[in-house]
Amino acid sequence: MGDEALITDRRERLNLCMTIGVMFISPNLEEVFPMPIGTQSARRDDRLKVPSVGLSQFFALIHPTRLAACLDPALSPATLVRLQSSQRLQPRLAGLLVDDGMDLEGDGWGPDLLHGYDPRQAALFAGSIWHARSLLKLISKSDLTVLIEHIGAEAHAFGIRHQARAIATSSIADPEKLAEQIEHDGHACLGAWLDKHSGLHRHRVLLRLPVGTAAEEPTIEHRNAAGQLFALVITRLMTEVPAT
Repeated sequence: MGDEALITDRRERLNLCMTIGVMFISPNLEEVFPMPIGTQSARRDDRLKVPSVGLSQFFALIHPTRLAACLDPALSPATLVRLQSSQRLQPRLAGLLVDDGMDLEGDGWGPDLLHGYDPRQAALFAGSIWHARSLLKLISKSDLTVLIEHIGAEAHAFGIRHQARAIATSSIADPEKLAEQIEHDGHACLGAWLDKHSGLHRHRVLLRLPVGTAAEEPTIEHRNAAGQLFALVITRLMTEVPAT
């Protein structure tokens, strides 16, 4: 590659960095500025590799707030969508979001821990069991309408069906507050359950959730209950067609 071609290549990469507003594409300066010809050819060949189907699917499901938090919170939703759809950038961006040393390019991508089910829905199932006693006491039609608008009829029915496994002993009468607490405790249980799994299995579910849910900070109480609650949730999910 001649000097003119090197300058053009560098300008293209710098322009791309400026377009997304952050210098995240190249983790070190040697990839932005000219390198020896042999090294550059190897790097260029590596960048042209098409990511595996598993990696592409995994990356497409990552919540945009995860990508923004990793790169730059100021990135627009449209820019994040373009980044997630770029096959050329997927391996490098995915590498920024997961632990070092994970094999993201392998072919061993099977079903995730939730069998493709929406992690928020799984959290609502767990949270509904947690607060089943409150669900039983919420009998007003107007209150039930409000609650179901927030958590869905399936989660409501699931919690009542497994009322014997309820964790919370106090009742919440306000349907909106109850819905918030169901979501909070359900996500915390999901996070605690995921913590029992290592590596890519955990990331494949956790990164589908937005930044800031209770899944990131489960308490001891949630850790103690997560196993029994998610045993019921997973059994339920196995009877359903994956949501994604």
